[in-house]
Amino acid sequence: MATRGFEELRVYQLSEKLADEIWKVVSEWDYMAKDTVGKQLVRAVDSVGANIAEGSGRGTYQDNRRFVRIARGSLYEVRHWLRRAYSRGLLDEENTLSTKLLLRELMPKLNAYLRSIGCPKNND
Repeated sequence: MATRGFEELRVYQLSEKLADEIWKVVSEWDYMAKDTVGKQLVRAVDSVGANIAEGSGRGTYQDNRRFVRIARGSLYEVRHWLRRAYSRGLLDEENTLSTKLLLRELMPKLNAYLRSIGCPKNND
């Protein structure tokens, strides 16, 4: 039975949506903010989807799980950088609300995806 490509996974699609939203926000910041918090935030959020993709292509369940765990760590890093951005006045209320909503949806889906990865049951 063929498995779905990572592009079809809702968790991956959400990671792309979050990354695109953060990119739009950071692209409007001044140089200092982009060069410090912005670069770190964009790298962390892009790492979420990249690790989901890489794990799916590794060929073993163990490697896939390991990369999804790395993606989860990157998502926690995103939360950290968003907190820093908010405390430094770089995010307005609309940006804060939209990213919080995406994070609230993405985190449990990422955890559920991690739990779903495993050896297929032998139906014999």
